[in-house]
Amino acid sequence: MDTLKTGSDALFVLLGAIMVLAMHAGFAFLELGTVRSKNQVNALVKILTDFAVSTVAYFCVGYGIAYGVSFFVGAEELAQRNGYDLVKFFFLLTFAAAIPAIVSGGIAERARFHPQLAASMLLVAFVYPFFEGIAWNQHFGVQAWLKSSFGAEFHDFAGSIVVHAVGGWVGLVAVVLLGARRGRYTKEGNIAAHPPSSIPFLALGAWILSVGWFGFNVMSAQEIGKLSGLVAVNSLMAMVGGTLAALVAGRNDPGFVHNGPLAGLVAVCAGSDVMHPAGSFVVGAVAGALFVYMFTLTQNRWKIDDVLGVWPLHGLCGAWGGIACGIFGAKALGGLGGVAFLSQVIGTLLGIAIAVGGGLIVYGGLKAAVGLRLDEEEEFNGADLSIHKISSQPEGR
Repeated sequence: MDTLKTGSDALFVLLGAIMVLAMHAGFAFLELGTVRSKNQVNALVKILTDFAVSTVAYFCVGYGIAYGVSFFVGAEELAQRNGYDLVKFFFLLTFAAAIPAIVSGGIAERARFHPQLAASMLLVAFVYPFFEGIAWNQHFGVQAWLKSSFGAEFHDFAGSIVVHAVGGWVGLVAVVLLGARRGRYTKEGNIAAHPPSSIPFLALGAWILSVGWFGFNVMSAQEIGKLSGLVAVNSLMAMVGGTLAALVAGRNDPGFVHNGPLAGLVAVCAGSDVMHPAGSFVVGAVAGALFVYMFTLTQNRWKIDDVLGVWPLHGLCGAWGGIACGIFGAKALGGLGGVAFLSQVIGTLLGIAIAVGGGLIVYGGLKAAVGLRLDEEEEFNGADLSIHKISSQPEGR
């Protein structure tokens, strides 16, 4: 029976890892459909190579920082318990690699390729696992202090803060340090529109992400015996809540409509195991409306050229999800309880602080050392030709 349990757990987590791995195709197509045609190849190459760099960084350094585990032992030891520890690493790697995938969308169309790969390595090796260890592995006694002070630990079941808010706030730092795309904002105060190159590809990316998210959330239980249908239905309700709110707030704009479910799913991650489905719907709806409003505000009034809106989508909706867990997870609102509002606020703010600080160190250091931007001619020609020497639609086809 023990062998059957460990084998089932290993398969359960492996299937989750595969589903979240597939989400990276969603990141790629979401970016591919949003950027201009001359930057589509670069979007595809970035997501794949960022994942490869992230794997090496997390395997060699990051996972050890977060969980104190080293893989530099014999394969016989690694294969114990049906290799459960290895597939757990695989699953958590797909979360870690989401950080550079999130950032990639914000800095699209004008970032140099190799400095971004270096940033991905540093973020996944050091910045992300530092907070991951605090939130999910009791590092530095933060969780124990929160529990003794407010009655419950900081609760982030599937990463509204650990993954999404951290990625979104790092992305904001990178976007600000990089600056807007040339010609996006004129001296006269006008804004040059850069419409999506392909709504079908954007929609495909959103659908791939949405489907994979059920592995992201449900398999965060990490043991088949802890599987909860509540997590699945809460994810579903937040997804549709975000979609409908974005449809209304975005006035039928297809870009907003397809980011709405993602906003809802980002927000529900933290409390998907403790909230009531009705509460999850509200959390998702607030996130969908929040994304539409804040994307418009950052682009048009604050003139922050965050191409895919990664800060409002992941940074702000993730932060909302962390705090909302402390509200809608309470028994008074139909939740399971075991959460504390102040613990959620403090944990959320800590994650944001680490993301901003880490982002400033990584991207500020790289900007000073080697520079982050393509030059004016390279940006005009597009990242596809400037970096990869080929366009997404070669002449004659």
